Amino acid sequence: MKNLFLLALASALLCFQGLKAQTNDFYDDAETIKLKTTSIELLGEIANPGKISLETLPLRSVIVKETLLQDGKDKFVGAYRYDGYSLYDILNLAVLKKKNEAEFPPIIDLYVEVENAKGEKVVFSWGEIYYPIHRHEILVATQVARIVPSKTKDLWPLPTDSRLVVAADLLTHRNISNPTRITVKSYSGKYMIVKGMSPMFSEGFSISQDSKQLAEIKILPVGLQKLTYPAVFYGRGRGIHGTTPFNGILLKELLSKYILPDENSLKTGMFVIAGKDGYHATFSLSEVMNRNDQSEFLVTEVDKDGDGGAFMVYPAPDFFSDRALKSVESIRIVNVAKSE
Repeated sequence: MKNLFLLALASALLCFQGLKAQTNDFYDDAETIKLKTTSIELLGEIANPGKISLETLPLRSVIVKETLLQDGKDKFVGAYRYDGYSLYDILNLAVLKKKNEAEFPPIIDLYVEVENAKGEKVVFSWGEIYYPIHRHEILVATQVARIVPSKTKDLWPLPTDSRLVVAADLLTHRNISNPTRITVKSYSGKYMIVKGMSPMFSEGFSISQDSKQLAEIKILPVGLQKLTYPAVFYGRGRGIHGTTPFNGILLKELLSKYILPDENSLKTGMFVIAGKDGYHATFSLSEVMNRNDQSEFLVTEVDKDGDGGAFMVYPAPDFFSDRALKSVESIRIVNVAKSE
């Protein structure tokens, strides 16, 4: 008991003197720095646009190894712990008012633009904000601390302004400074919606960009590794669908033949994937092709003659199955910055 009392007393003295007692947490050893923060507007297809008060939201924390693509190579910038307010919580205040709700009520075609004071924009699919297994990994950070290596003592450069931070990105081009505007939009491209189509079958799917068809896929390419993902397939509406594993190839490997991510596409690129019935969902290019968590999207072969065939996209990063698209008929590559 005496030793425990002395340990507690020493810890209290350190805190009183402004020093940090040693713990097992690797991510809070360095000083936490406040960042300059400006007001943020919430706009777009919502019923309650206006400025938001971040201070009313819970403070959350992520750890990030910031790395940028420069001259075709990955350049490490620094390792940090960021504290701030999640895009999940911020957008939770929004009352959605979709422009295309009459034609397509599902929310999976929504996406979110975040813009900063310099006019830089980055894009997120609604699904990567609200459907992932790991929530609250996209923050508007208002404070930062270095994660300092114990041997080299490297002191990475610190930002000074508030920062949008995306913890799951490998290349961190979406980490823009001083975000000031968040806009909710629905994808404006048109699809023929056939609700309740049965049977539903598409023998293959097209890949296109800027209205130009790049490929027609009827057989998955030979040479790409086939993977098996165990799954608990659970929908937001109908609950459990099954626990059968999914077998397929990585969507990013299939698409890498047609688009190589660069700084611009990592910031504002999207994929819009649609089934034979017109059911479609948005995916940011970064969430598909730029992950650091190895939680990937699969293209799977389904019964060639059965309902829902022949190809399906399985969203392994998602908790819900809502962005699992059956009878895939098209994949559109879209750059939001160019299309506006």
